[in-house]
Amino acid sequence: MERVTTTDLRESAEELLRELAGPHARLREDQWTAIEALVVQRRRALVVQRTGWGKSAVYFIAAKLLRRAGHGPTVIVSPLLALMRNQVASAQRAGVVAATINSGNVTEWDEIHARVAAGEVDVLLVSPERLNNPDFRDSVLPKLAADAGLVVIDEAHCVSDWGHDFRPDYRRIRTLIADLGSDVPVLATTATANDRVVTDVATQIGTDTLVLRGTLDRESLHMSVVRIDDAVRRTAWLGRRLHELPGAGIIYTLTVAAAHDVADLLVTQGHRVAAYTGRTDPAERESLERALLDNEVKALVATSALGMGFDKPDLGFVVHLGAPSSPIAYYQQVGRAGRATERAEVLLLPGPEDRRIWSYFASVAFPREHVVRAVLDVLDRERPQSTAALEPLVELNRSRLEMVLKVLDVDGAVQRVRGGWIATGEPWVYDTERYERLSAARESEQQAMIDYQSTTGCRMNFLRGQLDDPEPAETGCGRCDNCTGAHPDTTVDADDITATRLRLDRPGIDLAPRKQWPTGMDRLGIPLSGKITDGPGTGRVLGRLSDLAWGKRLRALLDGPDEPVPDEIVEACITVLREWNWEQRPTAVLALESPTHPRLTSDLAARLAHIGRLNHLGTLRTRPDRSPVSAANSAHRVAALFDSWEPPDLTPDGPILLVDALTDTGWTFTLAARTLRLAGAPAVLPFALATPA
Repeated sequence: MERVTTTDLRESAEELLRELAGPHARLREDQWTAIEALVVQRRRALVVQRTGWGKSAVYFIAAKLLRRAGHGPTVIVSPLLALMRNQVASAQRAGVVAATINSGNVTEWDEIHARVAAGEVDVLLVSPERLNNPDFRDSVLPKLAADAGLVVIDEAHCVSDWGHDFRPDYRRIRTLIADLGSDVPVLATTATANDRVVTDVATQIGTDTLVLRGTLDRESLHMSVVRIDDAVRRTAWLGRRLHELPGAGIIYTLTVAAAHDVADLLVTQGHRVAAYTGRTDPAERESLERALLDNEVKALVATSALGMGFDKPDLGFVVHLGAPSSPIAYYQQVGRAGRATERAEVLLLPGPEDRRIWSYFASVAFPREHVVRAVLDVLDRERPQSTAALEPLVELNRSRLEMVLKVLDVDGAVQRVRGGWIATGEPWVYDTERYERLSAARESEQQAMIDYQSTTGCRMNFLRGQLDDPEPAETGCGRCDNCTGAHPDTTVDADDITATRLRLDRPGIDLAPRKQWPTGMDRLGIPLSGKITDGPGTGRVLGRLSDLAWGKRLRALLDGPDEPVPDEIVEACITVLREWNWEQRPTAVLALESPTHPRLTSDLAARLAHIGRLNHLGTLRTRPDRSPVSAANSAHRVAALFDSWEPPDLTPDGPILLVDALTDTGWTFTLAARTLRLAGAPAVLPFALATPA
């Protein structure tokens, strides 16, 4: 096979770019430098360039040129299905034949493998999670590594645990790279990496990595901060001004609940918006993305689930209701706007509750050493165990357990095989220093985000500094509110506030009952399995701690001293109960003994019984030998709650309304209801003041 030379190579690259981006497109010098390094020099390169710069053009053009020279297909490791869809569409415009292997097209894998083997595919996109699927890793990956003409790691900041979007599966890429021939080029690309992340990624992909970094300035972005501390006023402000923002855009929220609350409110005000979160069905996500691309909606109200991979060049604005926890994450999200427009509006509306939300997400980071050791202790070296089978044996919920297993896998202490996970027997050291550095870095980034809100200097320059822009600005951007002096008017019309509060103040959300007992309860000595037949019915909750309106009041109530329930809370509870569409009205009220709010809970139950003329049964008491339950995962929580209450003496003639201050996982209500059902209650209807989210 002849090595590709530079003769006429640039003109061929320019022709491919024109096919990809239009007749007037021309390669940037750094684009050509990267293409030449990959195609001619067969080097490893890291390209860190702002969103919209044209990183995908580099690897699509390089892939096509390498294919013409007789090299194998390009393998692109891509983090999201949405990103894969956009990349396949982009590739087709340049005449690049692309295919994807992901969890959504398993039935097509054999056909795709055959097309790759036959030389019919130029680019193969795979997810990082797929790299460690046992069948893919053992059967497909070796051949890909042997035949690949180029390997691309897109959104490469995910490789680094210094990055804002660290994913353990991305570190599996090291295995793929290690198996490549010495002359197989590797390209890593990202728009969001500071010096630490650049060094980390460059080291992982090679010893002589070419790093190409450009300025992070985005000349179309006009950035402003709108300081309105009250969540209702903030939302009312946005509802009044949304129609003034250019084109279509994205409204980011920090929680799923806030995304739905804001979307519902804006719809009632006549705006064409929809909620988009990590819990949105994949098919609906694709439909919503298309609606935004086609300007069929004014905005998607989204969590960070709408980020990497969504490409709308004419996106007119990005609004944040609540600040992300780092300037790097913020820059990545606002970078969705203004790629092909002269002006895009970027508005940040931070709130005092942001820190609490950051703290929650930080609390579910990598666990302490003794918890990780417990995972290693229960793993067998011969018999594979599934994640579901391991969950009852350790103090971790499913998502955190999966994260720990993936990190241990990358570190060589465990291995994913067909049927589950096994221990390798290799020694493993808990890298305390590394996790402490990460924790300190996280706290530093949070403080930087606070500083961004209060800075009187150029906001774009602030973000560029946080990302270690290699071309520091000598002057301000001339576009942000601080540079222009044109700070947004924070006045909110009183009628708008009233209408918004009335909408957001509507109390009451459904509390779905648990349907199945956790697997593996027999291993913990608990005789529960299968479908739950003696649990509660559908319950109700006054509000979420993350609610825009009710959250603040409920947090103040539960964080304060344990006192009788305030009248306004009782009135709201009565409204919720009045609107409850139950099949049979409760005839009695019973309080759950609360370890933190006994007076609040018992007083609420008594007042509801009095107002509703229901039989007041007092309090369901915990057995004296039981301690408060703090177990994180479902199996251990159920085991700790099993048989926790003293059986009451009941002669109910109808459903019992079971009252608690706070419900989180739903297992306390489930096990307490089981106790009451065994004591003769025909039905149990849970009611709580609050739930976290």
